[in-house]
Amino acid sequence: MKINIKKLSSRQKITAVVILSLILVAAIIGGARKIVASSKKSDQVFYKVKKETYENVIEIAGTVSAAKSQTLKSLNDGTVVGVYKKEGDHVKEGDLIVQLDDTEQLYNLANLDYEISVARQNQTSGKIKLMETQRKSLLRKVSDRKIVATFTGIIASLDVDPGDYLEAKDSIGTLVDTSYLTADVEIAETDVSKLKAGQKVVFKFPAWPEPVEGYLVSFPSIGEVTSRGATVVNAKVRIDNVPSGILPNFSFTGKIYITEPEDKIVVERYAIGHEQGQAFAEIVEKNGKVTKVKVEVEPYTIDYVNIISGLSGGEVLKAQSSAGKSGRMKTSTKGKTSGNGGQGGGFAPPPGSMGGMPRM
Repeated sequence: MKINIKKLSSRQKITAVVILSLILVAAIIGGARKIVASSKKSDQVFYKVKKETYENVIEIAGTVSAAKSQTLKSLNDGTVVGVYKKEGDHVKEGDLIVQLDDTEQLYNLANLDYEISVARQNQTSGKIKLMETQRKSLLRKVSDRKIVATFTGIIASLDVDPGDYLEAKDSIGTLVDTSYLTADVEIAETDVSKLKAGQKVVFKFPAWPEPVEGYLVSFPSIGEVTSRGATVVNAKVRIDNVPSGILPNFSFTGKIYITEPEDKIVVERYAIGHEQGQAFAEIVEKNGKVTKVKVEVEPYTIDYVNIISGLSGGEVLKAQSSAGKSGRMKTSTKGKTSGNGGQGGGFAPPPGSMGGMPRM
């Protein structure tokens, strides 16, 4: 029905406005009642029992280093006359890698050997002892013309060719022992008391898809203050079985396991009630039936408890928001009891999913 306001008298206009206002107020009240009714239907909170793994660990991060590392460098000036290994080669302790020209050193050694033989024929024992000391010095100079491996490992880098002229202390490459890898990691002072040599360490490398297991080697009995002002202890961790894809200086994150992981069955503590000193829970079946069961629980976190017995995981529990059941202080508003099982931790089952669950 349309009303032409312009054709109405002043009194009729006032009457029409009043009628329209009453209609609008009635509509608002009706909508509010629907909202309240809807709220009443869904104000029950439910919690689902979950399974999870509890890890008592210390988080770490860092980069791994080779078990041993040798910088390949010349001890004297000279021309390279031989390169006997290449980058990536496996070498043993004492293997010759690079040879510098040692013609002069060998000549001096041969000349001294001749003088020693003459001195022995003349039986000048005092001079012979002096010459033998000199010979040790010459042997050292001959040895210094060689660059050799000081341990068994892999040549990680080598940049030199025959004919190159090297000056003393020039670095030409690196030899590494990757039979195991180590890393120094910072441990906060509050966690040091949990450390024990031999504890399992699990490493995760961006360069490798699988976790790598190692162990805690040692930690010092003194802390140090970082540039951030934090007091830490630098603990040493180690990997013995090194995957082929993990190289020295690769970064990682990891965990030091204080204890082995434990499987837990947990639920929000608001789902557990108490009667006469006995904990219980109310399981809501799919058909809406509620079954009361005795449970044993222990504290887990601020909002969760660990189920020791009575539940196996996956059950849906009715919230215990009544002060008489939960034993917790409640705040009453307009005759309704409001518990601490708030909407944040629980959930309302979707319509029909609980098979016509009765209103509680």
